[in-house]
Amino acid sequence: MKKTVTELADGRELIYFDSRPGGSRDAPDRRRLPRAVSSSEVRLDRLQGERVGYAAHRQQRTHLPPADQCPLCPSRGERLSEIPAQSYQVAVFENRFPSFSHDTGRCEVVCFTERHEASFADLTEEQAALVLHAWTDRTAGLARHPAVREVYCFENRGREIGVTLAHPHGQIYGYPFVTPRTGRALRSAAAHREHTGTSLFDELVAQERENGSRVVLETAHWIAFVPFAARWPYEVHLYPARRVADLTELDDPARAEFPGVYLELLRRFDRLFGPDAGPTPYISGWHQAPFGIEERADWALHLELFTIRRGPGKLKYLAGSESGANVFVNDVLPEAAARRLREVASA
Repeated sequence: MKKTVTELADGRELIYFDSRPGGSRDAPDRRRLPRAVSSSEVRLDRLQGERVGYAAHRQQRTHLPPADQCPLCPSRGERLSEIPAQSYQVAVFENRFPSFSHDTGRCEVVCFTERHEASFADLTEEQAALVLHAWTDRTAGLARHPAVREVYCFENRGREIGVTLAHPHGQIYGYPFVTPRTGRALRSAAAHREHTGTSLFDELVAQERENGSRVVLETAHWIAFVPFAARWPYEVHLYPARRVADLTELDDPARAEFPGVYLELLRRFDRLFGPDAGPTPYISGWHQAPFGIEERADWALHLELFTIRRGPGKLKYLAGSESGANVFVNDVLPEAAARRLREVASA
């Protein structure tokens, strides 16, 4: 693996990741950009005990540009983009319109490939391994950021999800606080540890493995299953066989096996609703242990992948119960979702 750190015209950091050494990554950013300035604010909702971010500058961010104006494609000729190189494998840069910045954290964009019309599922295993390397590198880097408490590497795919750039990419958020979802899981795990002396994460994975009806696939180093209380129509949680706190702690066998496992899951998602349904919209994200907490050793790194599509031409909308009361009502039983995800396995 080769990592090259450089700078964009407005001072934002850009990092190239290449699977092999060699090749030049010194192409300058030829755009005439003012120095990057962004402001974000975090406020506490005292009633709910949750934090809310504010980033008014994001109203000006690029929204669904035509392919020939995509800011994530390589720069070629006079078509200049966020990536100065004429070709690249994986590129990570500071978001020009971040939700969190400076003393409120950091936001980065991860370009999975230079191919505009591709998707993550189209990558080779070698390319997917390079993305995993980038996620891991940035997790380690953001762990040293003075304002970052938790790192979330994620991908939003599809207009139905709200994606504003069609190019295959994801994001990395370095939050300045422990997110509400992670905080609740930490409290549940701590209560379970105090009551039983064992890991709640280990118990949940063991129960899914023993039951088997919700397991989608299992290999020597990974297990993927639809959780017992899944909120979304098709939702899969992917755990390494050896419990670790974050991506930096994955061992070499798990890293080597991950690309094949993850690509298989994404390809199954695209086959869920038949060939005429089009690409399945989804959200996929790594849930990692926050930094600097005592409970870190009891956390279990895992990836959560889900779609808001509940059937051909049908979406799961967050209506009154979900949005207003945070009580999900799912239209698809987890066992049925798992069965369908097993049915669409690669031949």
